[in-house]
Amino acid sequence: MIGPELARLTRAELEAMSACGRSVAECQAALGERGGILAAALKGEAVEEWRHYPGGDVFDPATHAQYFYHLHPPGERGPDEHGHFHTFLRARGMPADVRPLVMPELAIAGSPDAPTLIPSAPQAHEDGDPWCHLVAIVMNHAGVPIRLFTTNRWVTGETWYRASDVAGMLDRFSVARPGGASLLDRWVTAMLGLYRPQIAALIEARDAAVMSWRRRRRGKVHVFDDRRLEITSALEIDTAMQRAAVEAALRAVM
Repeated sequence: MIGPELARLTRAELEAMSACGRSVAECQAALGERGGILAAALKGEAVEEWRHYPGGDVFDPATHAQYFYHLHPPGERGPDEHGHFHTFLRARGMPADVRPLVMPELAIAGSPDAPTLIPSAPQAHEDGDPWCHLVAIVMNHAGVPIRLFTTNRWVTGETWYRASDVAGMLDRFSVARPGGASLLDRWVTAMLGLYRPQIAALIEARDAAVMSWRRRRRGKVHVFDDRRLEITSALEIDTAMQRAAVEAALRAVM
């Protein structure tokens, strides 16, 4: 079935998604021969809650894209979840015309809801450069991607940008370590391309959820630091089904 996110896309957009779908499948197959996606992220290191994998995060100094994998404690994740990848873009990689969103309550210092520890923030690269969280990719215990989600600002300590600006950042997310992209780098990058319209919709839903939360509390709470609001939007995924839907949509426009 061709969903509404795909039916309105151009042939060029669908072809780009199709290419990302092939890359996802190729990387998953190749990684499967080497222990899987989780093995590539963990690299045989001890599995510790909140620890970033690979150590130091993966960062591309050319594109300013960054990602890491981590696990929450069992009580803070679903029974089907092993952990998830967080993806980011640093300010130097963003379009020149984007500006952070500023709301009146942001001028209020010392919010009682502000966290003292942000274990989901990216590790230091380009100190002082703001970052924007794009989307998280949930992995199950078998190492299969099963869900995408977005978060409130306090989760990653990000600088907040409007949904339309964040959607424009998706095309700039591309990661390769010095010396060339690993299979894991290619897979993470391709996942954002394969699900680009759905991720853009999740980011729109993120903004709607945050603003609805703020309205219901009549601006009396610093919404971005309100720890009662963590996951702002989510989507269950199946890469094989997504690839099939993309190919069907592509045939329909040929």
